[in-house]
Amino acid sequence: MIIETERLILREMNQEDFSSLSRIMQDSDTMYAYEWPFTDEEVESWLNKQMKNYEIYGYGLWAVILKETSEMIGQCGLTRQKINDRVVLEIGYLFQKEFWHKGYATEAAIACKDYAFNKLNAKEVYSIIRETNTASINVAKRNGMILKERFIKHYRGVDMPHVVFCVEK
Repeated sequence: MIIETERLILREMNQEDFSSLSRIMQDSDTMYAYEWPFTDEEVESWLNKQMKNYEIYGYGLWAVILKETSEMIGQCGLTRQKINDRVVLEIGYLFQKEFWHKGYATEAAIACKDYAFNKLNAKEVYSIIRETNTASINVAKRNGMILKERFIKHYRGVDMPHVVFCVEK
């Protein structure tokens, strides 16, 4: 376990989480900000990347486990992301749609912010969000973040306008 909140446990993902991760990343509604759902190969690559990040940096996107049921309901954590010419520490989150609008993303994101400030001694953390993703923008705001900038992210052959939120320690 990396982080524990009132309702959630965040822990490193492992290969046994593939099917739970696939439920999230292969749902077209959940993955609308990515343009389309992931294939099995893309989910596997994503999972392997997180496990590699744990080895290299000591953090990545973690499995979000609902204490009440021990079910993996999403992923939330810290990653290194590029904004134009710089690399920042980002809080990212993605949840199964049946767990949207219950405060889980906010609860996990706040815990990740606290982890970044208190365990990693980060001075600031970001959330980079597709500008049409109102729900994620609201999570960033509830996490104390403010809008800092906008940029175009080129992903999967598509130009996607993004907003950058930040909170400082």
